[in-house]
Amino acid sequence: MSRIQEAREVIKNIKKAWEHNKKTSLLMITEVRGSAYRQPGAKMMIADDGQMFGTLSGGCLENDLFEWSKEAIRNNTPITRQYDLSENDLWSLGIGCKGSLEVMIMPIDPQDGFWQRAFSLIPKNEPLSMVLEIPSGVRVLVDQNGDSWGDIDEVPKEIHRIARERKQRTRAEVISHGSRRFVIDTMKPSERLIIAGAGHDAIPLASVAKGVGYDVTILDPRKDFNNNFRFPDVSHMVAEPNEADSMLLSDCSWVIMNHQQNRDEATIELALKSNPRFIGVLGPLSRTEEMLTNIGASLSSGPLHAPIGLDLGAETIEEVAISIISELMMIRSGSSGSPLHGRTKIHA
Repeated sequence: MSRIQEAREVIKNIKKAWEHNKKTSLLMITEVRGSAYRQPGAKMMIADDGQMFGTLSGGCLENDLFEWSKEAIRNNTPITRQYDLSENDLWSLGIGCKGSLEVMIMPIDPQDGFWQRAFSLIPKNEPLSMVLEIPSGVRVLVDQNGDSWGDIDEVPKEIHRIARERKQRTRAEVISHGSRRFVIDTMKPSERLIIAGAGHDAIPLASVAKGVGYDVTILDPRKDFNNNFRFPDVSHMVAEPNEADSMLLSDCSWVIMNHQQNRDEATIELALKSNPRFIGVLGPLSRTEEMLTNIGASLSSGPLHAPIGLDLGAETIEEVAISIISELMMIRSGSSGSPLHGRTKIHA
């Protein structure tokens, strides 16, 4: 899935390169056939001095992409590259992914009005579709209200319509229109994760959650625990759960780990009222059932998961964090969580 968080981080690093008078390009996978390390919509940046942020492969293509990036920047013209990773004689790398992929390399001019608009919209963390014609680079932005910017008259109305229908799109896709090809990349805000409890074991959980694309908020009334020093680069709600507004926490996933039963019970009540996607409760099932009885609820009262986590044999707080995040990622992607052993294709 294309997430605005990745695009936002790429933009941040493009701007850093500009501050040092470096020219830059934005690279995106537009299409994948077979198995590949990343999927359509994955993005990275490359500056003309070789600085990179992000990755489109396991490291096997980036040197070649740098050379093509320099050419795109030099000519100020988009370049599309095809890579067949099954050609070992060509690459001499023994690459593990045997599929093929297409990468679009776009030079980014700080004075280009299209990219100025894109760079202003992406940080808003609202759904946004970007349409790019392959290989010409004709481009259009479509925001969540259906308003458009860019080469509007050069993109067929049918492509505009498809770009607006973003709800079911889980990753960038290539659409053919006659002899023309367009990639439609719908970037969506990261799923919000509320971690209720700012204890020591929440620190690795918040870090891993942010690393895999969640928009993390720590809910805990203790300001000496719930702060930027202990939990950097996340949001903080310093409040008791019965003081929090459930409307501000709608459509989130929850991990409840206060280690204080009354507060856990109040948090479960809050989560159940907030139209939750997922509620995971740390600790034994018997404890969760007791808390649910105390508040007049049951395991069927919402998307409750107790105990939270996959059975990985986790013991340390870092292992428990991985167990919890593994279950959250499984639910987010709609996958089974079963081993990949024997699978002919990793990405469905």
